[in-house]
Amino acid sequence: MHKGIGCVGGLLIAAAVFCSGQAMAADKIGVVDMRKVLSTSATGQKVQDAIEKKQRALQAELKKDEDALVALQKEGEKKNATWSEAVKKEKAAEFQKKLRDFNVKREKAGAELNKLRDEQLKPLHAKVMEAARKVAKDEDYDFILPREALIVAPDSSDISDLVVSEVNKMK
Repeated sequence: MHKGIGCVGGLLIAAAVFCSGQAMAADKIGVVDMRKVLSTSATGQKVQDAIEKKQRALQAELKKDEDALVALQKEGEKKNATWSEAVKKEKAAEFQKKLRDFNVKREKAGAELNKLRDEQLKPLHAKVMEAARKVAKDEDYDFILPREALIVAPDSSDISDLVVSEVNKMK
């Protein structure tokens, strides 16, 4: 029984060595750092600027509503002792309604920002894929992998700058 396991194990090791030797000799692999491409390409910078501009605008709008809520809360804290029970209930209900409205508005702003991000990144992603294919063809790469999917990759396999250059050439 032990001989059978030993033979099978030896065959598996031999097969792995043989197959890995063939794969290493034949394949040229490039690695692309997608974050680098998105942040350093001209198109990627435009997309980031548009997203950041929209984010600042939404944050400014939400800040006004947040400041109004804080002011309402402070007013309640100051005047709570002088208000009747009916006024306290009314002010508490008003605050809760404004807080719910604020949370709904904040969620809508987040959804709007995500939608913009998706709309902006989709065509850029297509350009990056097209550029990577061109680099693969021009430079005879068999495989191009995203750096984010790898644990270890030699710096010499990084072709991000070539991909950025190709993206920048595209209209």
